[in-house]
Amino acid sequence: MTRLFNDPAAFADEMTEGFVAANGRWVRHTPGGVVRSTATPEGSVAVVVGGGSGHYPAFAGMVGQGLASGAVIGNVFASPSTQQVTAVSKAAHHGGGVLLAYGNYAGDCLNFDAAQERLRGEGLQVETIRVTDDIFSAPDTERHKRRGIAGDLVVFKVAGAAAAEGLPLEAVSALATRANDRTRSMGVAFSGCMLPGADEPLFSVPEGKMAIGLGIHGEPGFAEADLPTADELATLFVERLLQELPDDVASYQGQKVAVLLNGLGTVKQEELFVVYRRVAQLLDAAGVTAVQPEVGELCTSFDMAGVSLTLTWLDEDLERLWTAPADTPAFHRGTVAASLKTETDLPTYEKKELKKGSAASQQAAARIVAVLEAARDTIDTNVDDLGRIDAVAGDGDHGIGMQRGIKAAVDAAQEALTAGAGAGTVLIEAADAWSDRAGGTSGALWGIALRRIGTTLGDQDKPTPEVMAAAVRAARDGICDTGGAQLGDKTMVDVLIPLDESYAAAVADGSSVTGAWGVAADAAESAAEATKNLLPRMGRARPHAEKSLGTPDAGAVSMSLIARTVHTVLSTPVTANGK
Repeated sequence: MTRLFNDPAAFADEMTEGFVAANGRWVRHTPGGVVRSTATPEGSVAVVVGGGSGHYPAFAGMVGQGLASGAVIGNVFASPSTQQVTAVSKAAHHGGGVLLAYGNYAGDCLNFDAAQERLRGEGLQVETIRVTDDIFSAPDTERHKRRGIAGDLVVFKVAGAAAAEGLPLEAVSALATRANDRTRSMGVAFSGCMLPGADEPLFSVPEGKMAIGLGIHGEPGFAEADLPTADELATLFVERLLQELPDDVASYQGQKVAVLLNGLGTVKQEELFVVYRRVAQLLDAAGVTAVQPEVGELCTSFDMAGVSLTLTWLDEDLERLWTAPADTPAFHRGTVAASLKTETDLPTYEKKELKKGSAASQQAAARIVAVLEAARDTIDTNVDDLGRIDAVAGDGDHGIGMQRGIKAAVDAAQEALTAGAGAGTVLIEAADAWSDRAGGTSGALWGIALRRIGTTLGDQDKPTPEVMAAAVRAARDGICDTGGAQLGDKTMVDVLIPLDESYAAAVADGSSVTGAWGVAADAAESAAEATKNLLPRMGRARPHAEKSLGTPDAGAVSMSLIARTVHTVLSTPVTANGK
């Protein structure tokens, strides 16, 4: 279990602070993550990697010469926010464009893609590579759906070495894509991992068994088998990975591979060497040459007891880049040229001046703050249950993510209200804070929803039932268009659509805002309960669809809880301070 922490919600921030303090030779802190502390030649490509915390040395430990230019650091097992990716990319940029590189998870894709669009809008050249090496997360015919696990390191290393050679962005991106196309990984676990502050692991493995095909965010495996010997595990790994060759590799005999034998958290280095002894023998017997293999903790999952094996099939270019020098806090190879520490000022989050609202809109804003405060209390009360529901087939962090996001939203909304902002600006400030602090898929989508509602309400008029109906529809459109989920996918959309339609119908029948929210909250609760009968078709729960039958979707439940809270607050008489 994870024993050493203060406030679990502050774990990622405090970890980053300590990491930078210990590794100032290589990195320095910037809003959203870390960048190199050493000078980088102007005009070179910036390779920006990232993802959730809990995987060290991925991702911050890979920042340094010959590898990554910066790392975006999300909360524990949660993707970083769009704001974080944007800020780190700007800090790492040196005129040659930015390559965003990360594992293929829904929240990461959503936030990194949004940052890419934002950065391109500001005139930066940006390309993306999503790592898809986990062979058990989707079939070979759907490799684009696979998760990124320990194979991240090879892809990042190839990209970083290509950038160090001075290659242009297009070439760096193409080489990283080739490395990803030639990388395959599989993993097993002997026990689950436990998030800071949690009472139990995200999944468990029966005594004497191992889970095959686990995920690095605590997603359970796809099958169980008897606990093997070290040699039996090595045989399972090598035989399975040799069965799936890249499209442009006709036979494994005579090929060269980069090899990563990765410990996921609590398997000791000595145990890994025992396993690698047999891996090396099997590869040699198959006529496959291992090139500068890496054995150790390369991409972890907190305290998970598990192991993964990665093979990357090298060609001449990939071998040169894989073996090129690199110097980072957690990865060293060869000797890099000495580089002075940079003195360049790093960007900071800009504090913008808020627009004043009319008296009517400020009154509505006070009511909105009361709703957000009550929603925060609701999430605090239900945070453990939301995490438990999410852990059935996902990574168990939904409750913590919602808690972080809504607390930040409340703080930002209160500050905006004190500054005289109207309803629209209060919601937009809350939206940005929620998405930035929560990260992940739900953080991004709740940020989109609140921003769409705020934009529709504006800062001048008191919201009418009709305007509120338009605002709810705008939130629905924003979430559906961005996230891509549809009814029946077992997501928050399965609550959002009936909530929207019920609210609009009630308003059309002459209901007040409060009355319409009562109807909508009823519909939301029924819809959330009904998700227990659905199979997930999106997100981290998708590969474990059958496990989630009988359990509602965590995102659907949290949305229904907040919908009920909105109705409860609106049904309460306004106090002297307008709330």
